[in-house]
Amino acid sequence: MAGARGAAREAAAGSRSEKRPPEPEPQPEETAGTPSPKTEAARAQGDEYMQDSSDEEDVRNTVGNVPLEWYDDFPHVGYDLDGRRIYKPVRTRDELDQFLDRMDDPDYWRTVQDRMTGHDIRLTDEQVALVQRLQRGQFGDVSFDPYEPAVDFFSGDLMIHPVTNRPADKRSFIPSLVEKEKVSRMVHAIKMGWLQPRRPRDPTPSFYDLWAQEDPNAVLGRHRMHVPAPKLALPGHAESYNPPPEYLLSEEERLAWEQQEPSERKLNFLPHRFPSLRAVPAYHRFIQERFERCLDLYLCPRQRKMRVNVDPEDLIPKLPRPRDLQPFPTCQALVYRGHGDLVRCLSVSPGGQWLVSGSDDGSVRLWEVATARCMKTVPVGGVVKSVAWNPHPTMCLVAVAVEDAVLLLNPALGDHLAVGSTDQLLDAFTPPEEPAVQPARWLEASEGERQAGLRLRICHDKPVTQVTWHGRGDYMAVVLATQGHSQVLIHQLSRRRSQSPFRRSHGQVQCVAFHPARPFLLVASQRSVRLYHLLRQELTKKLLPNCKWVSSLAVHPAGDNLICGSYDSKLVWFDLDLSTKPYRVLRHHKKALRAVAFHPRYPLFASGSDDGSVIVCHGMVYNDLLQNPLLVPVKVLRGHTLTRDLGVLDVAFHPTQPWVFSSGADGTVRLFT
Repeated sequence: MAGARGAAREAAAGSRSEKRPPEPEPQPEETAGTPSPKTEAARAQGDEYMQDSSDEEDVRNTVGNVPLEWYDDFPHVGYDLDGRRIYKPVRTRDELDQFLDRMDDPDYWRTVQDRMTGHDIRLTDEQVALVQRLQRGQFGDVSFDPYEPAVDFFSGDLMIHPVTNRPADKRSFIPSLVEKEKVSRMVHAIKMGWLQPRRPRDPTPSFYDLWAQEDPNAVLGRHRMHVPAPKLALPGHAESYNPPPEYLLSEEERLAWEQQEPSERKLNFLPHRFPSLRAVPAYHRFIQERFERCLDLYLCPRQRKMRVNVDPEDLIPKLPRPRDLQPFPTCQALVYRGHGDLVRCLSVSPGGQWLVSGSDDGSVRLWEVATARCMKTVPVGGVVKSVAWNPHPTMCLVAVAVEDAVLLLNPALGDHLAVGSTDQLLDAFTPPEEPAVQPARWLEASEGERQAGLRLRICHDKPVTQVTWHGRGDYMAVVLATQGHSQVLIHQLSRRRSQSPFRRSHGQVQCVAFHPARPFLLVASQRSVRLYHLLRQELTKKLLPNCKWVSSLAVHPAGDNLICGSYDSKLVWFDLDLSTKPYRVLRHHKKALRAVAFHPRYPLFASGSDDGSVIVCHGMVYNDLLQNPLLVPVKVLRGHTLTRDLGVLDVAFHPTQPWVFSSGADGTVRLFT
């Protein structure tokens, strides 16, 4: 009401001002009842923010939505709640005073004028910071986090059950009489032709088709998929007879243009400038360009190719959920501590009750799997490069590769009958009368070494890097750190014989593995994997992993597939019946792979890397030869800490349970279940 009263008063003042010139408004005397405009303006300037609220900028100015330009010729800017005028502050300052204020006042840059009251307001530090944040495109609230993790209220999977199961309303299945009457009226209007459907307007322009009534037997009538001829590009500024100066080539640019091949030139002509259009000569390439244009027109294919519309979701392979692929190891269960240096290798007994690990601290430790209790520590006096438990269930024997020897230990754990039968088998050997020349020497252990568990020592000329057993437990393969054909040796335990199966070398051998069912030996060099038939003594297959450096090798229990790990962080899956090239290359690790392993019973395989993680994947191999193997990564297991840029050095599966062991550079062995 006060704003309306003020507007009416201004309208009356405006009508009076048309009849006679405006007079200066009398300044009322300062009395106790009615303060003067100067006093009122000063008081308004003093307690301007005392009446401030969060909803309105200034509660005293009740001018409403009236434009402030209406008050340009008046000494006030509105009215307060009592109907009194709110006077503008007296501004007698000229440009010189403003310049002096700008030079002298340090807060001049943060002073703004309030349009509603006409007063100068000094912005606080919080307001200046708010303005600067808004200018930088940031949020006004400092505590607001635009990158906080989004809460996924609904899963991305299609569910078979509804989100809500609220029963339907009664009105949803009782027909509405009002709607029935409306529909009947609309149906009657459509039948009578009064109501026409509103068709969407086609934005494409319509043209008259000259050949619409053409004979269907004619050429154009048969070409339903006719494509119009391509149009020539419109000429640009460079083709003008008087081009702009920037389009004219200099002498160096003209020489460079002449030396280029015609197909590499941006322009197929040199821009020239002529004083008038009459001075332009005939174009010397006119006939050639017309001929090429005619070639383009009649050699252009005049038919659209039918494209198959493929749903992008159909191209994505339908992978099963990890919960449908259980069981597989998901969490860390036990930590085997005791080694003083990095643990390079480990092996599990055939029954799954015992675990052996070799370390750089010069010792071999035997653990009980269920309790993480160290049952025995055997000092071997050197860095243990590889350990392997004999896979035969009636043998209690562990092969340990230390420097240039392979030690055969009887840990004397578990079944006493197996321990005793192992010693009887080793003691029953009778050496031949004429010892044959062998690439290795078999030495019996002394009495003090037998007390520690050592039974046999196989000495070589070069350091041993790997030892692995055949599935039946009588043969073992050894890899030596040497050059030449004698890198791989095969030892027979029952006859204590050693032989070098190869006559030629195909590069530095990284690791070897026996085929689980057939007489094959797989030898992995740095760039290839060779499959040898031991009975025929011939090369059966050469696999190309396409890796820079193969680090590890594992064979599937069925024998038809194998995996290779490499130092360029790739895991390669081979199908031996399919091809010599990789069936699948997995790049899940960030750093070099140190070890790979298959589970003997479950469709699982694992890989350990220098990034400190063990990735467990589901690898199902089907009996149907037409069905490809299913490879799905299911879990990333972490627990090892990086030491000297080394992470997980070896992995091994439990023979009967879906558990995986890993040894790391932090000196621990961890069990994930």
